[in-house]
Amino acid sequence: MDASRDIARLIEIMAALRTPGTGCPWDLEQSFATIAPYTLEEAYEVADAIARADMGDLREELGDLLLQVVFHARMAEEDGAFDFGGVVEAITTKLIRRHPHVFGTARDLSTEAVKSLWGEIKAQEKLEQAQARAAVGLPLEEAQQGALAGVPLPLPALTRALKLQEKASRVGFDWNDARQVLAKIREETQEVAEALEDGGIAAIRDEMGDLLFAVVNLARHAGVDPEDALRGTNDKFTRRFGHVEQRLAADGRRPDQASLDEMEALWQEAKQKEREGA
Repeated sequence: MDASRDIARLIEIMAALRTPGTGCPWDLEQSFATIAPYTLEEAYEVADAIARADMGDLREELGDLLLQVVFHARMAEEDGAFDFGGVVEAITTKLIRRHPHVFGTARDLSTEAVKSLWGEIKAQEKLEQAQARAAVGLPLEEAQQGALAGVPLPLPALTRALKLQEKASRVGFDWNDARQVLAKIREETQEVAEALEDGGIAAIRDEMGDLLFAVVNLARHAGVDPEDALRGTNDKFTRRFGHVEQRLAADGRRPDQASLDEMEALWQEAKQKEREGA
């Protein structure tokens, strides 16, 4: 079987991998649940390639992510639920329905009007989905019916917090300005301090969660994506700690052979070099 630019070839390859008797033993053992973590991992690797502006890597990672879609679709087809064509039909239907200003009669809309229309269309879709589930006897979770509906549980915690806050804000449950959020952060910091003094691990965990949620809220008010901000800080920490390790290695030592004061001085040296653009 040869490589091809045609999506049909990828679907054929996936079908061959999942064919009992002649396919790949590993692929045949997989299920939706076992593949889901790989799907999330590939999505993050796409985001990483974008952040690094590596177009060659991005092409490869997008292929890996597309494979995940084809894999899930193949398993669904084997179960008689839907196939890859059904996935394509579903998303093309959704895109056409959600863009009446492009494919319909709602022309010359502003960006804000488009957002508003998008929200109305999504709300109608959710109502139709609820009706469809009820028609076949499937229950709806209570949380799925409220203002916070539609925020997936598997999202990274920072991202999920941001999306929950955005949804709550749309119905008026929000601070008026960022200074109020700063005051809330100070309050939560004090409660963390009290929990560290008097509370057990459960209390500390609870208060730390409240503090992180408040910090996400401040990021939202400041127009900053908290996941992106923390990712940047992780990269910065890695880079600066790498400098500390390199400087110690030049003296034939490891970090565990240096004092905290020594490492802090090298850390400050790394910061200074960054400021100077070195």
